[in-house]
Amino acid sequence: DAGDELALCHDVAPLLRAGGADEVVVVACPRASGHPGGYVFARWGTPRTVINAHVDTVPANRGWRHDPWTPEVADGRVSGLGSADTKGAIAAAIVALDRVRPRDVGLLFSGDEERGTAAVRAFLASPHAAAVERVVVCEPTARHAGVAHRGVLAYTARVRGHGGHSSRADHQPAPIVTMARLAIALHDLGVAQRATGPDGMRGLCMNVAGIDGGVAFNVIPEEAALTFSIRPAPGFDRAAWEATLAATIAAIDPAIALTCEIDHAPFGGGDDRGLAALVRPHVAALVPLDFWTEAALYQAAGKAAIVVGPGDIGCAHAADESVAIADLEWAVALCADVYAEAGRG
Repeated sequence: DAGDELALCHDVAPLLRAGGADEVVVVACPRASGHPGGYVFARWGTPRTVINAHVDTVPANRGWRHDPWTPEVADGRVSGLGSADTKGAIAAAIVALDRVRPRDVGLLFSGDEERGTAAVRAFLASPHAAAVERVVVCEPTARHAGVAHRGVLAYTARVRGHGGHSSRADHQPAPIVTMARLAIALHDLGVAQRATGPDGMRGLCMNVAGIDGGVAFNVIPEEAALTFSIRPAPGFDRAAWEATLAATIAAIDPAIALTCEIDHAPFGGGDDRGLAALVRPHVAALVPLDFWTEAALYQAAGKAAIVVGPGDIGCAHAADESVAIADLEWAVALCADVYAEAGRG
């Protein structure tokens, strides 16, 4: 979370200028953590098609057999932190500039994807996004193209008691127990919904993640908090869910306060403005994805999107993260075709 994403954008900018871009801008935008954030955007003409990949990474996982920040090439693969997610895609998009000079295309390399969405939201609010009609969002999709994925709704529920010595436990509210009852009720809601939803995205993915608040065996907690999340599919009835959630909470304890911490919409459906046809010759299939991407933000802003890129999501965020060189070559060809097709349009 402390990485200097803005510095990465400045490092990439000269490569985009060398690729003949009509304009390259590096834009700073605040991240919730207070650390440097932003994006670099290059345009050739008036971009109606944009390729987007994120410059940030998660922290290095445990178990790396070499320095995560020093790339290694061996056995037909490039390994290093972010190689699959999505720095390989950035490299492919830049290399493809040597094959095809884009026209009416933009390249957006943005930060804050892993922790938030500040960079893409800032780009969408900028004048550079006004003419953009469609976006290729690069994520490691194992040579498939994602045309839909779930959203994310993450919550914290809190309840307060009086706290005190455990010798008074028979006569005091028990916040931990209240949260435990809510945890069971939420789990049951998730079980009841496992058969609902569209094909390939059944159920809510209800995850009761943790209960906090205990101090010691002889202390009655003054308060307790429960964290949980769901991953709704496209077409999710948000109003019905929130009514059910409110009724469930009220039946346990009306004093429980609920806060939605993360609200990421699902992605899918609508006019793709030819994106599926454009990438179809390069991909094995058009599929729903199991993970959330910023394609949902573009769709919410009225722009078509598709998710495709080199590497496998199973490698992302893992120790010894890597991407096959063959996948990078595949991605170069894909990006070159996007540049050429957009220019013909």
